[in-house]
Amino acid sequence: MDFTPHSDADVTRMLGILSLERPEDLFSHIPEHARLDGALDLPTPLSEPEVMARIGGMSARNTAGLTCFAGGGIYDHYLPPVVRALTMRPEFVTSYTPYQSEVSQGVLQVLYEFQSMVAAITGLPIANASLYDGPTAGLEAVNLAVAATRRSEVWVSRGLNPHTREVIETFAHARDLTVIEHPIVGGRTAWAHDAPGEPAAMVFGQPNYLGVIEDYDEAVALAHDKGALAIAAVDPIMLGTLRSPGAAGCDVAFAEGQPLGNPMSFGGPVVGLFAVTEKLMRRVPGRLSGRTVDRFGRTGYTLTLRTREQDIRREKASSNICTNQTLNAVAAAIHLSWLGPNGIRETANQSIQKAHYLAKRIEQIKAVHIGVDSAFAREFPVLLPLDPDEVVLAMAERGYLAGIPLPHHYPDLPGGLLVAVTEQRTKEDLDGYATALEEVIADA
Repeated sequence: MDFTPHSDADVTRMLGILSLERPEDLFSHIPEHARLDGALDLPTPLSEPEVMARIGGMSARNTAGLTCFAGGGIYDHYLPPVVRALTMRPEFVTSYTPYQSEVSQGVLQVLYEFQSMVAAITGLPIANASLYDGPTAGLEAVNLAVAATRRSEVWVSRGLNPHTREVIETFAHARDLTVIEHPIVGGRTAWAHDAPGEPAAMVFGQPNYLGVIEDYDEAVALAHDKGALAIAAVDPIMLGTLRSPGAAGCDVAFAEGQPLGNPMSFGGPVVGLFAVTEKLMRRVPGRLSGRTVDRFGRTGYTLTLRTREQDIRREKASSNICTNQTLNAVAAAIHLSWLGPNGIRETANQSIQKAHYLAKRIEQIKAVHIGVDSAFAREFPVLLPLDPDEVVLAMAERGYLAGIPLPHHYPDLPGGLLVAVTEQRTKEDLDGYATALEEVIADA
C-alpha cells in the first residue's frame, strides 16, 4: 500500500496526520460492492521473449493490407516521407517540455510556426501549441465557454463526433452542466431556435460526423443571438476548400489533427488543434509559444500566456491541461509546410470529388441508398439492407475496410455505414469497392 521512498515511520506519521489507522482506510469511502474482492486474475509471469512472441501472435490475427474507406475523424491520407524523416530527428524526438527557453529555441520556434499555420487555416488569430486529441479539444472549448459566459448549459449538435459528445457529457455530469442535444434532419443539424435556456456554447461539426456541410451562418447567428459562443469542430484537410470558422464568425474552432502529419496508428497518439478569437486569448488552455526579442534585439521564442491557473486553482480552474502534444504538432507543422495552401486545397478537392464519384456508383446498387439529402464533403452514410457489422466483415474478406457502422451511435440508422474517401483512393479502388459491396448485398 505504500511506495518505496516511504519508510514505515513515514507511513505511520502520515496516517497520524490524517487520523487513520491503516493505509486501507484511505479507501473506506468506496462502497464495498465496488472494491476488488480477492486477488487479480492474472496469468503467470513471462520472460521478455515470451511476451514479444505472445504479442506477435496477437497482431498476426489482424487482417493486413485492406484498402481503407473508414474515417470518422481518423483518415488514410498520404503521409510524405519528409514528414517522418524530419519529425524523427533526435532534436525533436528527445525534446521535452520547453520551459527553459534558452535551450529550447528550435522546438519553441516550430511550435510557434505550428500555431501560426493553425491560425491561418482556421481563420482565427490565436492558436495554442496543441492539445491531446480532438475530443479533448472539444471538451476544452466547452470549458472555455462555460468560464467565459458563467453559464451552465451547452447546446450540442447530434452531428458532432460521438466520441467528442461522450467526453463532453462525462465532463458535464461531473460539473453539473446541462447538455441539450439538437437532432439532425436529412443529415444536417435542426437547431431549435425557440428552445428555452441560456447556453454557454453551441457546438457543431463542419463537416459533421456524417460528412454533411453544416450551415455556418445559421449556427453562428443563433449562438450569438443567445449570447453563446459558436464552437466549430472542423476537419483540417477540408479547410483547404471550405469556408474557415473564423471567416464564418465562430468564436472557437477545434479539430482532430491526425490527418496532418500523423498515421492512423491504431488510434493514437494524435493531436488536438485549438484556435480562438483575440477576445478569448487569455482563456486558451494549455500553452502558447510566443515570438519576442532578447536584450540585443535578436528574435527569440518563449512560452507565453502560460498562467498556471490549472496548477494553482485546482478544481476551480477552467482547464486542467498543462501540456501539449509537441512531437505530433511538429509533424503537423512539417506536413502543412510541405502541402502549402495549394496542396491542402488539392487534397481536399480530390477527396471530395472521389467521394461523390463513389456515392454515385453505390447508388446504383439495388436496395442501397445514400443516407443524407444534404451536401456532403468527403464522407457520407450508406444505408444498407444488411447489418453493417456483417458487411464490414464480408468486405474485409474482399480486401476493403468498408467504413464505420453507424447504429452504435445512431440507432435511427440501423443499416448505416459511414464511408470516407481520401485523395489516396484511385478510380480502381472506388470501382472495386462498389463492385465488392454489390457482391456482398447479392450474396446475402
